[in-house]
Amino acid sequence: MLRVKGGSRPPWVGLGAAVWVQIASGNTFTFPLYSHSLKSVLGFDQRHVTLLGVAVDIGENLGLLPGLACNKFPPWLLLAVGSLAAFLGYGLLFLAISETLHSLPYITLWFALVVAANSSAWLTTAVLVTNMRNFPASRGSVAGILKGYGGLSAAVFTEIYSIVLHNSSSKFLLFIAVGIPVVCFSMMFLVRPCTPATGDDPVEPYHFLFVQGSSVVLGVYLLATTVVGNIIPFSGAVSYVLVAVMILLLIAPLAVPLKMTLFPRNGSKSDSPEQQVGSSEGKDENAEPLLASSSAGALGSFDDQDDLSEVAELLALGEGAVKQKKRRPKRGEDFKFTEAIVKADFWLLFFVFFVGVGTGVTVLNNLAQIGIAQGEEDTTTLLSIFSFCNFVGRLGGGVVSEHFVRTKTIPRTVWMTCTQTLMLVVYLLFAYAINGTLYPAIAFLGVCYGVQVSVMLPTVSELFGLKHFGVLSSFMSLGNPIGAFLFSALLAGNIYDNEAAKQHGIGLLLDSGVSCIGPNCFKLTFFILSGVCAAGIVLSIILTLRIKPVYQMLYAGGSFRLPQTSSNH
Repeated sequence: MLRVKGGSRPPWVGLGAAVWVQIASGNTFTFPLYSHSLKSVLGFDQRHVTLLGVAVDIGENLGLLPGLACNKFPPWLLLAVGSLAAFLGYGLLFLAISETLHSLPYITLWFALVVAANSSAWLTTAVLVTNMRNFPASRGSVAGILKGYGGLSAAVFTEIYSIVLHNSSSKFLLFIAVGIPVVCFSMMFLVRPCTPATGDDPVEPYHFLFVQGSSVVLGVYLLATTVVGNIIPFSGAVSYVLVAVMILLLIAPLAVPLKMTLFPRNGSKSDSPEQQVGSSEGKDENAEPLLASSSAGALGSFDDQDDLSEVAELLALGEGAVKQKKRRPKRGEDFKFTEAIVKADFWLLFFVFFVGVGTGVTVLNNLAQIGIAQGEEDTTTLLSIFSFCNFVGRLGGGVVSEHFVRTKTIPRTVWMTCTQTLMLVVYLLFAYAINGTLYPAIAFLGVCYGVQVSVMLPTVSELFGLKHFGVLSSFMSLGNPIGAFLFSALLAGNIYDNEAAKQHGIGLLLDSGVSCIGPNCFKLTFFILSGVCAAGIVLSIILTLRIKPVYQMLYAGGSFRLPQTSSNH
């Protein structure tokens, strides 16, 4: 059996703790909650605010350093670095918005947001890489759960912002500057490597179902309380009760390891030594394809002459008859970063993900202004809807792609194709600003945006392995800030300000931070985003056709078989 440093305890404790860290890591989704204060208190125009949104996206997705660190340092150290970044970055923003510090240079605030948002990269990398390795046979479900909670975090923060902090941007920034380190230091020693789950436990699917179900209940609860709270303000006592219920729902995933501890499976203590030996041997045999490492590579079922020749070569290598040669990894094995970036599949996946999240984050960064342009002043409701639907997309993307990849060997990227097709339609709805379509459009976009994230992560691990998953997935995530800079800062921000200048007759250079009203504020932007999505759809179809054989190899027979990694590269 594979021994993993960190103990042999079930990995569910780490997954339950990771939920809280993922909520904390979603701090980057809260930018719309205080972006209006940046305009009003500090006197920025939309170009400046949009560039600050880009700073959030850059910081959130600068994950190469934590991706490299996750293979060299324990998860708790990554969480400590992320906590420090959040404290310093959001702390400085609090001092600026509360006007404790006056006349801070714009570039200083921009870098403060980069540092603050970069906490998300450290926190997400620590918990995602650790738990993907702890559950290698259920990586789609794990990615969906963790990224789902990350998407739901905006609703959690919005609940606190509106109910507890009474819509105060300065108090909210102070809360996350202090709250994120508190959460991370409370959970950091629970998130650690464990003996990987083999996927053979018959109750494991029910455990995942419980965690997924509890997250759905939390999501519905947050959406309902936020919407109702905007209609009927809650009293002080009721507000704290609602927050207490939210905390209980966040604790729910820890019920799984608690149940496993208090109620161990029947018969585990009564088996005879002979039965235990036989059971252990059977478990090892079943786990071997999942956990063992050899130079055999992806041997599969040895159905053709190529497989037999590989086995013969390996036997000869073992006997010293043939000099060992360095072999490049095959798709499905562990790739180094330098080996992956020369592959066409890597760049196809990068550009498909870039299209999906780069266009989606443009809407998120300009959510308040899009709402105001269409006559909707309530930013918190718009953000809550986007957050909940983003959560549904992340969780659903993991669950649905996991089901169809196991039953039909359908590549996960099929769902990126489907959702980007829907995104194209949604951007056209935004462009024409038809009455009554704002809320449904935001809801559908949230789902589609979430699917992109939850599908990309397991796809990277299946094509290029888990050994260097941290740095590979972090590089993929750069599609988010690149898209934000191109589509949000250079495109949407300039078009918005120019249109606002025309409406107010004050020229092209805006210093007053005035708002733009009407569909023309973003119409050209959304037409361009629709065209970008069309290109993404074509690329995702090409990628899906190319990688279908990989999924047929990995999931043949409906059960996951992890290719054994080559030890000579």
